[in-house]
Amino acid sequence: MKQQALKGWTAAQVHVVAASYLGWTLDAFDFFLLVFVIKDVTNAFATTVTSVALAITLTLALRPVGAFIFGRLADRYGRQPILMLDVALYSLFGFATAFAPNLTVFLVIRALFGVAMGGEWGVGASLTMETIPPGARGFVSGLLQSGYPTGYLFASVVFGLLYPHIGWRGMFMVGALPALLILYIRSSVPESPVFERGHTRAVTAAGVLEKHWKLALYAILLMTAFNFFSHGTQDLYPTFLQRQRHFDHATVSTIAVIYNIGAIIGGLAFGSISQIFGRRRTIVFAALLVVPAVWLWVYSATAVMLALGAFIVQFFVQGAWGVVPAHLNELSPPEARGTFPGTVYQLGNFIASSNAVMQAKIAETHGNDYALALAMVAVAASVAIVLLIGFGREAKDIDMTVGTLPSG
Repeated sequence: MKQQALKGWTAAQVHVVAASYLGWTLDAFDFFLLVFVIKDVTNAFATTVTSVALAITLTLALRPVGAFIFGRLADRYGRQPILMLDVALYSLFGFATAFAPNLTVFLVIRALFGVAMGGEWGVGASLTMETIPPGARGFVSGLLQSGYPTGYLFASVVFGLLYPHIGWRGMFMVGALPALLILYIRSSVPESPVFERGHTRAVTAAGVLEKHWKLALYAILLMTAFNFFSHGTQDLYPTFLQRQRHFDHATVSTIAVIYNIGAIIGGLAFGSISQIFGRRRTIVFAALLVVPAVWLWVYSATAVMLALGAFIVQFFVQGAWGVVPAHLNELSPPEARGTFPGTVYQLGNFIASSNAVMQAKIAETHGNDYALALAMVAVAASVAIVLLIGFGREAKDIDMTVGTLPSG
């Protein structure tokens, strides 16, 4: 299945996929550095977990702003140069986090990082989906989305290996490394062939939303559920392991590496499967299988069983997510593909941005029971995704060069 999807690729197509994958990987790497050091930032600024968790909320809440700004720029000036600009900015703000003198400045920097982070997914996904062969969309969708847990995996490794030597501020200094990706994009990544042929016409965002408001509303609701699904199972899990199970940093890092390997495999597997069984069926199947694994994931008695539960949960959570890049781009209006997928995705992120603070409050009001907070959100998000997918439509075989379904 994978071998068939990769047949007949040009060097340019390989570079586009590689750059978009690395862009999302390194974006996620900068984001997930924070989830490992919430306790340290709390101690450094003499505040509470809920207050520091607000940084996660602000990052997620500002991502729609970045998706809109960079998406509009990509539809007007091209995907490739705007992708470089976006990578430069999120690397800069990730690095600047290391020098925050107090909680207020820390929150402002993470909010600005959120704007830059919000731009990468939509621009990279549209560049990729407009460039690759249609038969490769399922596999590449899973590959692109697996960049998110890959970034989490890198952050886990940095936490495990470097944190004892460089501390939490040093970890954010490492966040400047993604800027090197700009050189690769500049030298090897071509512009989207669809953009160059002029099949994307500049339209106002208001015009797109007015014309396609039902689709936009549906996609935003779906992405809200998906973002609760992802962030509700990821962002406070290291805090759960540290504060409720009292594991040391090495154990937390090891468990995080294990569940992110599961996430990567799941994204690739279900993205590829969706090319055969369809986007909607694949998403429903993966989302439902999270529910029976929740108990093992948060209520197991040992670190080994928790790691196994986390592997299974993230395999299916990111398995469902592995279908999203292809599904959203296929549903999107062709005249605004640089803007629409990223914007609806990040608006869903905005609505779900309260997740970390909400879960922290649930835990704190129930005797620091993070397991309860994690389980509640995971099950609720799974059910919501299944219901919303049932009201959606399939566009797996759409021709992205003209935006219509092929005949026959």
